[in-house]
Amino acid sequence: MAKGSSINGNGDGENGENQSYTITGRGEVSRAQLVREVKQGLHPDTHVYKRDGVEYARNNPNHDKPDNIND
Repeated sequence: MAKGSSINGNGDGENGENQSYTITGRGEVSRAQLVREVKQGLHPDTHVYKRDGVEYARNNPNHDKPDNIND
């Protein structure tokens, strides 16, 4: 599937959080769907981050690129 660098957060939540993501070549995917796929190991270089009880997809730390999926 997609590497972290081809996944972008849409910032479409009430406070700018990602409720959906855009995956290059695939289009828009809901946060819940992407989190499920990451947990299944379908997206290398990406992990699940939990904040205030809500799970989000994030890029793994990388010395060459920021680890935030939005960068």
